[in-house]
Amino acid sequence: MSDEEIDTPVREVMTTPVQTVAPETTIAEAARTLSAAGIGSLVVGEDRIDGIVTETDIVASVADERDPAQTTVADLMSDPVVTIMPDETVRVAGERMGHNGVKKLPVAEDGRAVGIITTTDLALYLPRYRVGMTAQPEPDMSKGEYE
Repeated sequence: MSDEEIDTPVREVMTTPVQTVAPETTIAEAARTLSAAGIGSLVVGEDRIDGIVTETDIVASVADERDPAQTTVADLMSDPVVTIMPDETVRVAGERMGHNGVKKLPVAEDGRAVGIITTTDLALYLPRYRVGMTAQPEPDMSKGEYE
């Protein structure tokens, strides 16, 4: 991995536009949005980042038997949100994710989400860390176990 790769500004790697929802959006509506868009998180707040809600948050709420039609994203969202600015580097994004134990960083400009960068984005961007998938499991992996 070259210094050039890790010093690339986040704006060149981030996903945009970012999917946002209002705080009063129900978990049922949020789940439909996540499913339709094929994404794992929604930034809460359209003009200002109020929070973030993830698939994991939604699954946990269902496991806790919270009513998806009555529970709002504001009830579940993480707040405050760890963010990054568009001109900060991919290196800083990775460090910030690691230090804060998060997998998704909304990219913020003037308090508004302009994109999002995830651990998946970083893995795809940084070729040294790309993982090659095999067409078949290895012979000693027939039971799905590994050491």
